[in-house]
Amino acid sequence: MRGFTWRTGAVVTAVAMVVLIGMIVLADVSEREKPRVEHPPVVKRTDLEFGVWGNKAEIAAYQAVVDDYNASSKDTRVEVRSWPSAAAMLEAVRTGEDTPDLYLLPRNDLAEVMAEKRNRPLLDLVTEREIPIGDDFAREAVAAFSVENDLQCLPYTISPMVMYYNSDLVDFEAMAADGLPTPKDDHSGWNFAQFRAAAEFASRPRRKTRGVYIDPSLRGLAPFVYSGGGKMYDDETEPTSLALSDDSSTDALRQTLELLRDPRLTLSSRQLAQRTAVEWFKRGKLAMLPGFRSLTPELRATDGLNFDVMPMPSLGSNQTVGEINGICLAHGRPARAEASANFMTYLVSDEAVARVSETGYLQPAKLTVALSSDFQQPDQQPAHAAVFTNAVRAIVLPPLIENGSELATLVAPDLEALLFTTPDLQDLQESLRAIDEKSRILLDPDYSSEAPSDGTSPSGDPSSTGTPSGSASDDAERD
Repeated sequence: MRGFTWRTGAVVTAVAMVVLIGMIVLADVSEREKPRVEHPPVVKRTDLEFGVWGNKAEIAAYQAVVDDYNASSKDTRVEVRSWPSAAAMLEAVRTGEDTPDLYLLPRNDLAEVMAEKRNRPLLDLVTEREIPIGDDFAREAVAAFSVENDLQCLPYTISPMVMYYNSDLVDFEAMAADGLPTPKDDHSGWNFAQFRAAAEFASRPRRKTRGVYIDPSLRGLAPFVYSGGGKMYDDETEPTSLALSDDSSTDALRQTLELLRDPRLTLSSRQLAQRTAVEWFKRGKLAMLPGFRSLTPELRATDGLNFDVMPMPSLGSNQTVGEINGICLAHGRPARAEASANFMTYLVSDEAVARVSETGYLQPAKLTVALSSDFQQPDQQPAHAAVFTNAVRAIVLPPLIENGSELATLVAPDLEALLFTTPDLQDLQESLRAIDEKSRILLDPDYSSEAPSDGTSPSGDPSSTGTPSGSASDDAERD
C-alpha cells in the first residue's frame, strides 16, 4: 500500500470542495423551489361609538343591528352608547362627557349642532357609497337635513303628527246614521266640521268622557295654524318673531280655540293636574288625542283599548308637523370618517331599518321599509296605519333655530292662558300680538326689551306665569 502523498491529499481536498460546492448549490435551489407561505397583512381595527336614545325596546333593536354589523365586519367594531332622551345625549356631547362618532339627532337640534360644528356634512360620503337618497327616502326627510347646499345628516325617521282616536267613542258609522258629518272610509282626511262633530259625539257627561285634547303649545297648535293658511314665524329661514297675530294665523287659532275652550268637549286644568292626556285616553275617558308614531306601542299595550288614527283635521288644507331624526357623523376625525360612513350605510339598509321598525316606535324615512309590512304591521292596531305614511307629505318644516326649546318654554304660559284663563276671545289678536312681541326676546338679535319689570307679560297680563290655573268654578263646570 502506497503512502499518503501530497498529491493524494490535493486530490482528496479538491473532491471535497467540489462536493461541498455542489451541496450548497443544491440547497440553494431546493430553498428557492420551496413554496412560500403568504402571511395576510395585519388589519388595524377601528372602534366606533354609536350614540342613540330611546326606551329599552328601541335600544335593544339598535344593539341587535350593531351586533349583526360587528359579526360581519373585519375592520370595524361599533359600540352602542345610549341615553334615555335626545336632550340627555346632547347634554353629554355638549359638555364633552361623550363624543360618539355617529349619533341620532332630532332635526329640531340641528341648528345648534351645526353652529357648534359638531357634525360632518355627508353629501360626498353618501354619493361615494351610492345611497339613493333621492329615490328611496321621503323627500320631506331629505329636505329637513339639507342645509347650506349639503346633506348635514342622513334621514332616518320621520313621523307626522296624526290624530289618535278611541274607535269605541268615535263611531263614524253611528255618526253617519245620526246624520252627522263624517270623513271618508279610507281615512284620507277630514275637515274641521267633521272633527268637531266627532268631539261632540264622543263627549258624554254621564260616561264622563271628553271629546278631544290639544296641547296648548307651539307644536300642538301649529298644524291648525298651517292648515288654516297661517304661519308660525315671520320668516321661513331667519325668523325674528312668531307670527301668530298674522290675520290668517289668528283666524285659524280662533276657530281652533273655540273648540278647545268648550268645557263640555275637552279636559279641564283640574283633570290634567290629576292625569296626563295620554293617561285619560288609555282609560277610555278621552276620545281624541294628537300624537306621533312613538305613541302606538304604548296604546297597543293597554288592555281593552280600541284605537285608530286619522290625519290632523283640515281648516282649508292638509298640513301637520313632524318628528324627524337623522344620523349625524361627528365633525373632525378624518381618519374615522370612512369607517363611520360605511357603518352608516349599513344602518339605512332595508334589513337594518326593518329590524328597528318592527318595534313599532319608529317610522322610517326610507320608503321601501315605510311601505312594507315591517312598519305597517297590518295585524295590529291601528287599522289605518297608512295614515302615517300618507301624512308625511303634509309635514311643514319649521325654520331651524338654535333656541327652539327655550322659545317654546317662554311662550307656554301665554298659550295656556288662552285656553284656560283668558275670559273671552274678543281681543285674541291683541293677545297673540303680545306673544309675538315676547318671542323677539329670543329670536330678534336687535330686540331691545321695553317690557315692564314687575313680572308681567308684554301684554300686561300677570297671569301668564306658568301652569294652567283656571278658577275652581271653571273646573267644576268642566268636570
